[in-house]
Amino acid sequence: MTPRRPLRQTADLSQYPDLVVIYLGMRVRSPRGILTLFRYGPRIQKSAAAKPDGLLRHEMVTWGLVPPHLGMRQYWRDFDSLEKWARTDPHAAWWRDLLNDMGGTGFWHETYFARGGMESVFLDMPPTGFSAFAPVADARQSLFSARRRLRLAEGEDGTPSPVTEQQLYDK
Repeated sequence: MTPRRPLRQTADLSQYPDLVVIYLGMRVRSPRGILTLFRYGPRIQKSAAAKPDGLLRHEMVTWGLVPPHLGMRQYWRDFDSLEKWARTDPHAAWWRDLLNDMGGTGFWHETYFARGGMESVFLDMPPTGFSAFAPVADARQSLFSARRRLRLAEGEDGTPSPVTEQQLYDK
């Protein structure tokens, strides 16, 4: 048999100039973390299945098996859509709950923008992604929110962050 040439294609993203890709992961840090991981998974799947405005694609990813480290990759039409979803329920409630009690897990996300720019946050994680090779800093003050890390102007709808810096650190 003569080997055939592969069908080599690319995606035409010209219709998505403000495309945002976000990778997220939750890693088990203790036996309790297994329950936390499997409690959040179905909730996130259900939320993505509801097709929030601006979500173009949602994919589950296994980052590692020992310890369990699961996550997702999402493609959003633009940052405003992603941020609006993240600042409203159910996501806002999950984020508040997780920040109140990590439940034996670590969490991270990295966000990439078609127009340029990247940002990340890591909570109780070993070196992962950007933090495995770049210097890390506390996500406080100008680095507290994704919007601030990206040096973007305040959002149009004014939806508040699920948790303020003061609420998180002044418990």
